[in-house]
Amino acid sequence: MGQYVAPIRDMQFVLHEFLNVTEEFKNLPKYSEIDADIINQVLEEGAKFTQEVLFPLNHSGDREGCHFNAADKTVTTPKGFKEAYQQYVEGGWAALACDPEYGGQGLPITLNNSFYEMLNSSNQAWSMYPGLSHGAYECLLEHGTDDQKRLYLPKLVSGEWTGTMCLTEAHCGTDLGLLRSKAEPQADGTYLITGSKIFISAGEHDMSENIVHLVLARLPDAPEGSKGISLFLVPKFLPNDDGSLGERNGIACGAIEEKMGIHGNSTCQMNLDNARGTLIGQPHKGLQAMFVFMNAARLGVGMQSLGLTEVAYQNALAYAKDRIQMRSLSGPKAPDKPADPIIVHPDVRRMLLTAKAYAEGARAFSSYVALQIDRELNHPDEDVRKEAADEVALLTPIIKAFITDNGWIATSEAMQVYGGHGYIAEWGMEQYVRDARINMIYEGTNTIQSLDLLGRKILMDNGAKLRKFGEKIKAFVEDNGLDEQLSEFVTPLGELGEKVTKLTMEIGMKAFQNPDEVGAAAVPYLRVAGHLVYSYLFAQQAKIALAKLDSGDKFYESKLATIRFYFARLYPETAMLIRQARSGAANLTALDADLF
Repeated sequence: MGQYVAPIRDMQFVLHEFLNVTEEFKNLPKYSEIDADIINQVLEEGAKFTQEVLFPLNHSGDREGCHFNAADKTVTTPKGFKEAYQQYVEGGWAALACDPEYGGQGLPITLNNSFYEMLNSSNQAWSMYPGLSHGAYECLLEHGTDDQKRLYLPKLVSGEWTGTMCLTEAHCGTDLGLLRSKAEPQADGTYLITGSKIFISAGEHDMSENIVHLVLARLPDAPEGSKGISLFLVPKFLPNDDGSLGERNGIACGAIEEKMGIHGNSTCQMNLDNARGTLIGQPHKGLQAMFVFMNAARLGVGMQSLGLTEVAYQNALAYAKDRIQMRSLSGPKAPDKPADPIIVHPDVRRMLLTAKAYAEGARAFSSYVALQIDRELNHPDEDVRKEAADEVALLTPIIKAFITDNGWIATSEAMQVYGGHGYIAEWGMEQYVRDARINMIYEGTNTIQSLDLLGRKILMDNGAKLRKFGEKIKAFVEDNGLDEQLSEFVTPLGELGEKVTKLTMEIGMKAFQNPDEVGAAAVPYLRVAGHLVYSYLFAQQAKIALAKLDSGDKFYESKLATIRFYFARLYPETAMLIRQARSGAANLTALDADLF
């Protein structure tokens, strides 16, 4: 069913030529010995695993889905999923970017990020099982007690146990301040937790021997709202002190959701009935601890849509080269055939290049942010760590929302290349569209990400984080503004930077008078910010490609053509978006709700 070949050449371009990660790693003592050979070997082995083991299970897993046994409240994953997970564990992939203190391999997040792109291209539904485990690992690593780390982290790192995040309840989605789950303190320092959670990805399955749930609940003395939420570690099986499994805990799956996509992942309704758990972090500070998991998940969801964009593009491209239909408007291109391959038609090329540009833009963007995370966590200079942390905070909502919006656009365009065959399940393209749709919704809808970017990350600090990022763009524009070869990229980049500054100030002034102005402008504003980031990253890559056009490597010719397409066909969306953001709240709020 279709094909997938990991885009190692473009990954190597991003890591080695654009980001120059080996030089960056020399400034991070933990990673100073990691060279290009190690990076390339991991990429090549990751490609083998994802292409040969996971990709063949993607279509069959979607068609079969997960099976819920109501009698014993267990879930069986699709055929082959459990065996693939065992190969994943045996190959050490779960431990790739984890701390050696707990059995990890200690490799950079930047490299792990590239591997996760491959996982998501080959099988997003399967990849959510280990992906959520890594988020649980990061949360416990930062906020767990010594006992929690000792008992749980080695098992999560090895992959023997998997993890989940249990946030949402039926009556509250994004507004976690409304949650009702209760935690009663016990004399032994544990808590008995009662409540119900919904939409819990990988909440129950047969791939690992234990599942570690991170659950939000309220203590008896908790204040109302989000400031009264605590975070608890609630395992499926209570472990003994030596790590062996003890008795079954009071948390169980009540049902699995029937969904539009990601059928191979068990999205569960989880019921807690005096489930025993331990507190993570401080009482009533659960959201602060959970945000480590949530931010990891938001970056991960961006990677899911990058993966889908890439695999959808690859298959649409193969189809367009093979499918013959009509003649080119400028004359036959395959005179020996009854019609030309559809790739000769300009609009088919537009659809393919849209997916290609959004895949390559997202790859550069996500790798750039992953490198900033490595710097934030490991650089010896506190000022560098702080600067990297600020940039990651600014860019995280853009990673989640912009890449997933573009993934929806790209998979839809890739399906369109197939014509009627794209709508038929046997070709596999409609699955990518269905799977891509959830990525815009979960881990904070894209509207929530937009509000977070504009309201919290930009206006709340008077634009300080945005100005720092803007200074990088300004420096690049000033350094390269007189280069005629780069003017087609640098000029629009500089213009957009100025427009974003003006737009931000305008919205900020309006918000003083009417806070709804932020809500009205947030979604188009985030897309403008996303294009600013892509323009900046693409302009830098264009400089590299231009310098190597005479190398004889056609890769640089392709890269430059893709970047030119982006600036000519996708970047101009910013003019419309800026006009939308400036239009104000009145056109959205004037109509009385009863008149809709």
